[in-house]
Amino acid sequence: MNIRQAQPGDIPAIAALERECFSDPWPADMIGRMLDNFTVALEGEELAGYLALSSVLDEGNIDNVAVSPSFRRRGVADTLVADALRRSREAGLAALMLEVRAGNIAARRLYEKHGFREVGRRKNYYERPREDAILMTCFFL
Repeated sequence: MNIRQAQPGDIPAIAALERECFSDPWPADMIGRMLDNFTVALEGEELAGYLALSSVLDEGNIDNVAVSPSFRRRGVADTLVADALRRSREAGLAALMLEVRAGNIAARRLYEKHGFREVGRRKNYYERPREDAILMTCFFL
């Protein structure tokens, strides 16, 4: 698996994966505007997954992670999260944050494995279906 910075040619595949994985997907034009925040995981030429990471001052946020159903349970999300943590530390960030659906136990366990811990909850944050968001943070300092 190859992890690299997303390129303009990746936008259609990222947008397609968004639509496949999320009930409220980001549109392609939004992905294009945020492209510098995306890293992609490729298996050969096929998009296995992506991660969007933004930062303000010394705080980072994992905005989105998606893995193609055909590549799940093969370490794609684990590799993308580990890469995001490495890049965040190298950038001198103090913490990396994210929101995850309360019912997404597999994702919560993955984040906990990488040092994230629950720091709060946003009631009814997600729609379709309505669900709480668990706020998780990994502190570097």
